[in-house]
Amino acid sequence: MKIKEIRALDVNQLKQKIVDLNEELFRLKIRHASGQLESTATLGKLKKDIARVKTVLREKETLS
Repeated sequence: MKIKEIRALDVNQLKQKIVDLNEELFRLKIRHASGQLESTATLGKLKKDIARVKTVLREKETLS
């Protein structure tokens, strides 16, 4: 997910995006533990996306 896409979202959408990404991360961790995950790089990418969303959310909350 690109930073421009993240910055275009409002606060409620960002909070929902964090929930969605955390659920997806959980599912990927389960797949990784069971040996069904093909690329473990997706875990790192997803964690970085979560961090980006949290950073933008924090910025928007401090401005408001």
